[in-house]
Amino acid sequence: MSEPGKNGLTYSDAGVDIDAGNLLVEKIKPHVRSTRRPGADGEIGGFGGLFDLKAAGFKDPVLVAANDGVGTKLKIAIDANKHDTVGIDLVAMCVNDLVVQGAEPLFFLDYFATGKLDPDQGAAIVGGIAAGCREAGCALIGGETAEMPGMYAGGDYDLAGFAVGAAERGQLLPAGDIAEGDVILGLASSGVHSNGYSLVRKIVSLSGLAWDAPAPFGEGTLADVLMTPTRIYVKPLLKAIRETGKLKALAHITGGGFPENIPRVLPKHLAAEIDLSAIQAPSVFSWLAKTGGVAANEMLRTFNCGVGMIVVVAAEDADQVTSVLKAEGETVFALGRMVARDEGAAGTIYKGTLTL
Repeated sequence: MSEPGKNGLTYSDAGVDIDAGNLLVEKIKPHVRSTRRPGADGEIGGFGGLFDLKAAGFKDPVLVAANDGVGTKLKIAIDANKHDTVGIDLVAMCVNDLVVQGAEPLFFLDYFATGKLDPDQGAAIVGGIAAGCREAGCALIGGETAEMPGMYAGGDYDLAGFAVGAAERGQLLPAGDIAEGDVILGLASSGVHSNGYSLVRKIVSLSGLAWDAPAPFGEGTLADVLMTPTRIYVKPLLKAIRETGKLKALAHITGGGFPENIPRVLPKHLAAEIDLSAIQAPSVFSWLAKTGGVAANEMLRTFNCGVGMIVVVAAEDADQVTSVLKAEGETVFALGRMVARDEGAAGTIYKGTLTL
């Protein structure tokens, strides 16, 4: 019988590899440096990440913070062993929520938790996070890697992201002048983005298709198409905000679709009238609806259905704002208008039919 405290156990025996964690930090340092921007030096290793608002050019800023995850889209990444793009999704889900308030994303932190740390897998994930940060113009100034055997089975892992942005005082959105007759513009999504993946995975299971099977819609494998990263709208929207000064409100179309997300930025006396016939839903949504027998209303409250962001502008400003966004590479279309809302009525109403 061994004496208490003499059995020689190590942290590694318990399933946590400190050396693997240190190796991951070394592997991701170049990714982190690639996100350097005014206000952040692009180095990691301290107990907290630093950001200098004055160096970023702000005089009297209001800070805006957002956090999010990637949801069960991660299960597809794990099952298909494709980890290099979920980090883009993680950043996108956070920074798109910042820009809808008129804020410029400044810095980002990530939380990566796994049952067993694989430094190469971790580096691929952080590489995606860095790519998303570069696209959004924000610095990756820190993060946390947690190896937690017993909490996560097999190759499972989870991600959470935290973004902070800023806007000069008085320039936050939504503006207070949204009015009846204002135009709603839609910005095309890149696909399913990062919402509704529990239903996506259920439908794929019903279809009997493997992740490496050719996608019945689009090019590439089923996993490739469903893993298409969430579009990051930050730079085009900031350009439109700053060049025109005409944007009244923005809404990021995430979980809950139109009916849950658009009313969040509207005054109680107005509703968004959406012309569903104006939407050209990508073929992935048609396949999901048909294969799963999902009704149009359920599609609209689960997925973005091809519209990742909406913009509210006065009717006379719609053309100017549209041209700026199109010049920045966005696909923009007239989606609807603001109408009067009775007390207690829905904040989003539909006309026309969604073609799936």
